[in-house]
Amino acid sequence: MDQIQVRWSANRQFVAWDEAGHTVVMDAMPEFKGESAGMRPLQVFLSALAGCSAMDIVSILEKKRQDVRDIEVRVEGEQRAEEFPRIYTHINVDYTVTGYQVSPDAVARAIELSIEKYCSVAGMLSSDVKLTTSFSVREAPAPRHSADS
Repeated sequence: MDQIQVRWSANRQFVAWDEAGHTVVMDAMPEFKGESAGMRPLQVFLSALAGCSAMDIVSILEKKRQDVRDIEVRVEGEQRAEEFPRIYTHINVDYTVTGYQVSPDAVARAIELSIEKYCSVAGMLSSDVKLTTSFSVREAPAPRHSADS
């Protein structure tokens, strides 16, 4: 069972930590008595979605023997403005995968599998949230071979 603890640090700043001692600082914006000294809680959620799906995608692409060198994820969430709780109504996750001769079809399939099957964070989103994805593939240089090869 996963477990985290959260402690109030100052003003609207809170620190979360897990059993291994990893920490995340959360804070509010100044207009809400915060100092913007950390991510806001919903930004932590978007980070969890990005990290969860990126881990899946790298794992899937490695199993497909794709030469992935880097992956960057940009997540944008739109909140409803008037009604509380101000949940996300639309989240878009954009992936940039860099690698040598990486198949765009393999990337698309890896994203689909992550979002629809493997990523637990994505699985916890309600059906009221429209989740969309997009991606691009950047070509990396060919691997260097040693003279002994």
